This record gives sequence, C-alpha cells and structure tokens, in this order.
Amino acid sequence: MFDPSMADIEILPDAAAQDPYAVLRNPDVLLYLVGRFVSSLGQQMVTVAVGWELYERTHSALALGLVGLTQMLPMLLFTLPAGHVADNHERKRIIVLMNLAAAVASLGLTLISALGAPVFWTYACLFVAGTARTFLWPASAAFLPQLVSRREFPRVVAWSSGSFQLSSVTGPAAGGALIALTHHAAPVYAINAAAALICLTLISFVRHNHTVALKEKMTADTLIVGFKFVFANPIILGTITLDMFAVLLGGATALLPVYAKDILKVGPTGLGFLQAALPAGSLLCALVVAHRPPLQKAGRAMLLAVAGFGVATIAFGLSHWFWFSLMMLFACGAVDNISVVVRHTLVQLLTPDEKRGRVSAVNSLFIGTSNELGGFESGLVAYLLGPVFSVVAGGVGTILVVLAVAATWPEIRKYGRLDG
Repeated sequence: MFDPSMADIEILPDAAAQDPYAVLRNPDVLLYLVGRFVSSLGQQMVTVAVGWELYERTHSALALGLVGLTQMLPMLLFTLPAGHVADNHERKRIIVLMNLAAAVASLGLTLISALGAPVFWTYACLFVAGTARTFLWPASAAFLPQLVSRREFPRVVAWSSGSFQLSSVTGPAAGGALIALTHHAAPVYAINAAAALICLTLISFVRHNHTVALKEKMTADTLIVGFKFVFANPIILGTITLDMFAVLLGGATALLPVYAKDILKVGPTGLGFLQAALPAGSLLCALVVAHRPPLQKAGRAMLLAVAGFGVATIAFGLSHWFWFSLMMLFACGAVDNISVVVRHTLVQLLTPDEKRGRVSAVNSLFIGTSNELGGFESGLVAYLLGPVFSVVAGGVGTILVVLAVAATWPEIRKYGRLDG
C-alpha cells in the first residue's frame, strides 16, 4: 500500500538500473531481443518483396490493397482469442509455435513465387502469417516483463523498440537490394523463413517459463476481460486512446509517395530517404532513452511527445524544402518513440500478469487497426481536399487529441517515474 509519508523520499536506483547495458547481460533478455530483431528484419524484407512481386504479376493497385486487408483480417478475427491463449498457456511455447507457423507460411510463399502459382495462394500464406503474428504479439508482449525486474523494464522496452526500428530501417533496403540482385522475390521469402526459425531457436533457449496459476475456459466473459480492465483503468485507457488517435490522424507516411513526386519533386530516391527518416529518428531516440535513467515525469513526457509529433507533422505538411521535410519526419520518429516506450511500459506494468496477454491483445488491436485506418483516412482526405490539407489537418487533430486526453484523464499528466 502507498504511504503518503514516503512521497518525498527519493528512490535510489541500484547500479544495475543505472547501467544501460546491464539488461543486455541478462541471457534471457539478449536471446529475446536478438530473436525479435532477426524475425522483424525478415518480415520487413518480405513486406517489400510481396508488394513488388504482386504488382509485377498483376499490375493492379487493388492487388496491393488486398495485402493490407488480408493481414488485418486475422487481427479482427483472432485478437481476443489470442489474448486469452497468452494468459492461459505457456507464453514461450506460443512464441516458438507461432514463429514455426510463420516459417511455414514463408516457405509457402517461396514455393508459390518459384513455381509461379496463382496469386490466391500468396494471399492464403499471408493470412496464415497474419494469424501467427496475431497470436504472437500478445504472448511476446506479456512474456517480456517476466524476464526482468520492474525497475529494469523501461530500459528493456527502449532496447526492444530500438531493435525493431533498426530492422525497419535496414529490412526494406536489404529486401529491395536482394530483389534487384536476383530479380526474384523467392530468395527474400526463404530468408524470412530462416529468420523465423532462428528466432524460435533463440527463444527456446530462454530459461524462464511462464507458469499459469489458474487456467480459465474460453468464454465470452473471459475473452472480454482485457477490454473490461482497460476501460476500468483510466491511465491505460487514456494512454491507448492517445496513441490510437495520434496514429489515426497523423498518418503522413501514407502520403509520402505523393509528397516525393508532386510536392517535393525528389523522385523514388528521395522517397526512400523520406520513408527511412521516421524509423531512423525512432532508432536514435531509442538509443538515447536506453542510456538515460527512467523518465521522472512519464505522463507529461508522453503528452508533450505526442503534441510534438503533431507539430512536426504540420511542419512537414507545409514544407516544400526536401531537407526540412526530412528533418521533420526524423523528429516525428524521435518523439513517437518516447510515446511508444511510455505506453508499452505502462500497459505492461499496470496490468496483473494473469491479464497481460488479454490487455496486450486489446492494445495491439486498437493500435494495429488505427494504423490501417489512418492510412485510409489520410488517402481519402487527400483525395477530397488535397494532400497538404490532409497532413496539416492530421497534425492539428493530433494536438487537439492531446489536449482532450490531458483534460479527460488528469491521472496521465500527473504520472511520475516510469518504473515507479
């Protein structure tokens, strides 16, 4: 129980908590992070390969649009069961099995590409891979807090975010280079299958095993436990709402091809730099956060970061100078990473372990669908009112969301130490 008399006493972190590399000397954490990086790198390469091959074979923009739909459908269908499974079964085993399923799906893509099979089977494999990721995400997110102490967890989240952003920068470039070298997508799919197998091998060596205290049957009531917990916890609800609407409204990345061609006039090479700027900013920020003590005023930092995201988005939308636009996207990535670290840390640390899978599933559902809908919203507004209006209005909307969340959930702006 919290003792008000202790409120003014400074919490003295131990030496391990001050050392940014201490968590990396934990074998379980290192295996987890390396496995996650390898798997994400392969997936980022596949994203490029699928788009390139489908357009080469069909010359249809609709075929590309169906990729997003195929990958979002498993999220809508299976997110709640995935959260229940993560809370009622051994999480490490789920991670291993889902990586195996992802490897099988990627091997299927390899054969389809090599044999020139009908593209229907490509979508079938993408659906299987999307289903595997839907079950993987909540199990993986809920498993990580069990590998470290509460005080170390924010730093682990920063390293984890950094590894993902590194894969986001290098994966598409590696995938594109391999396709340019081989003129075929099959090698990329094969590498992704190998990456999934490497990931499951590394995770299998993690010593920690999640123990289920009491298994619950899958019923309507147990499936919505995550929703009930989120809506009963104002900090988690406000944090997820903030991130969801910021992603939904601030979807400038969906319009980068329009900006590169028609506004900044920098062509495909410039587009590549623009697409890499946001994850590069996130990567740099993740490294900085990992080397600093946990945030002392985490709630306020998150609100300011999302507001900064809105301001940088507005500046990008109005810019006609390529290098300034590049800087604003870099800034968007940097401040977005602060929001990601705070949100992920709070969601995991404020949730009891027996509910972490289901709450993580709700979190991934809200954020994942808002990513897809955000791209659609940006494209629709750009079609109706122009790309500049779409981006600038999204940035203004993001700032308004920050003000609304700060007023509706004052607990967020008052939240102190991230590891407290």
